[in-house]
Amino acid sequence: MHILITGAAGFLGQRLTQALLAAGQCRGEPLTRLTLVDQSTPPHPTAQGAVAITTTARDLTEDGAWDALLEGRPQVIYHLAAVVSSAAEADLALGQAVNFDATRRLLEGCHQRGMSDTRVIMASSVAVYGGELPDVLDDMTALRPQSSYGSQKAMCELLIQDYSRRGLVDGLVLRLPTIVIRPGRPNAAASSFASSILREPLNGEDAVCPVSPELELFVMSPGKVVEALVHGAEVAADSLGDFRAFMLPGITVSVAEMLDALERKGGAEARARVSFRPDERVNAIVSSWPGRFRTAKADALGFVGDSDFDAIVDAFMAEHPRAR
Repeated sequence: MHILITGAAGFLGQRLTQALLAAGQCRGEPLTRLTLVDQSTPPHPTAQGAVAITTTARDLTEDGAWDALLEGRPQVIYHLAAVVSSAAEADLALGQAVNFDATRRLLEGCHQRGMSDTRVIMASSVAVYGGELPDVLDDMTALRPQSSYGSQKAMCELLIQDYSRRGLVDGLVLRLPTIVIRPGRPNAAASSFASSILREPLNGEDAVCPVSPELELFVMSPGKVVEALVHGAEVAADSLGDFRAFMLPGITVSVAEMLDALERKGGAEARARVSFRPDERVNAIVSSWPGRFRTAKADALGFVGDSDFDAIVDAFMAEHPRAR
């Protein structure tokens, strides 16, 4: 089994790499080859068993960038590479090139090589929704993104659906909830604050929240997202129905409830480290994302979410012993 991961240098790509190596197999076959690609060379993991690992730096928007990557005819492709929400909003051309054009080139490259059985799994986002919405959404809710990032992801969803309908690839789109708690430092994603208002106080640092305490988010832990990505390769094509994109089973939580959990786990001192400083740009993007979903399709296909928000904080603290 040959697996390709784009965006492999990111925190999600690195976690997925380790999960796949630990499993040692995929779709009933031993994992024999793993190709990792990102803008900068991904860290080279320690191989477990006889797995040939290639790490490479590549700009996926350049002409011919996919040729060498698809030459080995990977049977599963995890397409995680993307320009995040705020950056895509700030630079339309960059977002289009990375989020849409590179995905189109990937699909066309698979088509040209006759890779109809290759499972292409793309990470999409809650940002594909927006505008006037029902109180609770489901997989049949119309996509009305209110950001360039959401629009680019929605276009990719339709493109993957069409290539799959034609039998050119075996596509799957997993709409990811907001991932909390991300490790590392804040990035350009509009949702970055959702991790920093927990991660920094638990590490004894101050944090700023740019949105109101009443804002609701649909969230999922990094561990459960990685489990979902691994499971996505195993789901039978004939069980996916007539549309290949759906929302993963996150949980709904308000910012205030997130801070309540922070206080339960880190004490009043941790909560006091969070201050509120409204940011209209961030709020405009994040408040357009819905916070409540019915995820019947994901549930029926065996995808599993977190039990509650305290479990998400507990998982972070267990993984990062310095957090207190």
